[in-house]
Amino acid sequence: MIRTDPMLRENSLQDKTVVITGGGSGLGKSMAEMLLRLGARVAICSRDEEKLKRATEDLKTKTGNDQIIYAVCDVRDDEMVANALGQIRKTFGSYNALINNAAGNFISPTERLSSRAFDVILDIVLKGTKNVTLASGKYWIREKIRPVSVVNIVTTYAWTGSGYVVPSAAAKAGVLAMTRSLAVEWAQYGMRFNAVAPGPFPTKGAWDRLLPGELRERFNPAQRVPLGRVGEHAELANLISYLISDYSSFINGEVITIDGGEWLLGAGEFNQLRAVSEAQWDMLEQMIKSAKKKK
Repeated sequence: MIRTDPMLRENSLQDKTVVITGGGSGLGKSMAEMLLRLGARVAICSRDEEKLKRATEDLKTKTGNDQIIYAVCDVRDDEMVANALGQIRKTFGSYNALINNAAGNFISPTERLSSRAFDVILDIVLKGTKNVTLASGKYWIREKIRPVSVVNIVTTYAWTGSGYVVPSAAAKAGVLAMTRSLAVEWAQYGMRFNAVAPGPFPTKGAWDRLLPGELRERFNPAQRVPLGRVGEHAELANLISYLISDYSSFINGEVITIDGGEWLLGAGEFNQLRAVSEAQWDMLEQMIKSAKKKK
């Protein structure tokens, strides 16, 4: 078995119907593929209908599971959200899991941002997650649907903050707070809320926008990861599948980091010393010993 194989047993998720926002491409599509391989029914949502159509057909072919539909939805618009979720319920009868994956981001000095640019990210990430979660939660409470699992995709800078992506950091921090808050408040209705904070998992569209041209070579994300590589989509998808499944039924209100140790490397005051060579360590050791003898 290799790390990109499904972690759970075949048909482990056959009792799950999962809605994935931002599911037409990138990580959202990879999550959908893994869930389908494990027997789930899946509804993917995004604004781009052509992309959703192509993704739906591709996923049917790859997985052999035709229990996948799409719904066109701009998560910033609560009426579109309500209509899309209604369409999904009409087709599948119900749904009992949600992955809030829709996001937007760009790198920029904050002083260069217009108020509108800032709002675009807040609206997609924070308001969009709120719209889908609130509409779904009210439905689950009203119809007494349980158990329910919600997984929100955040980032490690949701708790550390980060320059040059301030709108995203602010929005993701809000999503993380919402996750932990609802994990307590709505547990009484049979709902679990967890978050996943991925490190560098390359996707063509997002990475082309964030690190265009030679920037990707100058700021190679793999060099910031202690394990020396970026993540593979299936590794993240396996973690998501576990959190959706009943195997994780006692995990609630958690944020799980999957980044190869990237954020810890930046957090430790002396972690950059990993760049010191063996010869330099030998020299430093001798210097320390000499200093001790002089005392």
